Amino acid sequence: MATVKKDDVFSISSFDPSKFQETLRDFAEKGAFQSKEAFAKMKVAAEDASKTVEATMQSAQAGTVELGLKAIDALRTNAENSFAHMEALLGVKSVAEFVELQTSFIRKQAEVTVEQAKAMQEASKKVVETVAKPAKTAAEKAMSSFKAA
Repeated sequence: MATVKKDDVFSISSFDPSKFQETLRDFAEKGAFQSKEAFAKMKVAAEDASKTVEATMQSAQAGTVELGLKAIDALRTNAENSFAHMEALLGVKSVAEFVELQTSFIRKQAEVTVEQAKAMQEASKKVVETVAKPAKTAAEKAMSSFKAA
């Protein structure tokens, strides 16, 4: 193994300014190139995130409208059933008829309520899946880019 002997620690005679300038230039060029690459990646990521948020918001808005319409439909159905029941109660002639009519109405309302709850649950599930889809896709894309890098 060869050892380099230095007589004077403060000697500048081995310093070559032309090589220093080239090294500094190479270092600056590499730094600028890496900065441009990093900026380009960040710009793409920001644009993707913006698109994801926009798609999510549009899906959420559409889902909210769908759920609202289902709720209005359920309210309308319940109101119509209640008015029909009230009209039927006006024609009651005996307590037995009243009890039978009331029991029938309660049973029918329970069935309708169960069906409405199932419909709302399915619609809510659909909305959640639709709203989550852009974020899920973006996350999968991000994870695949980490795996590739």
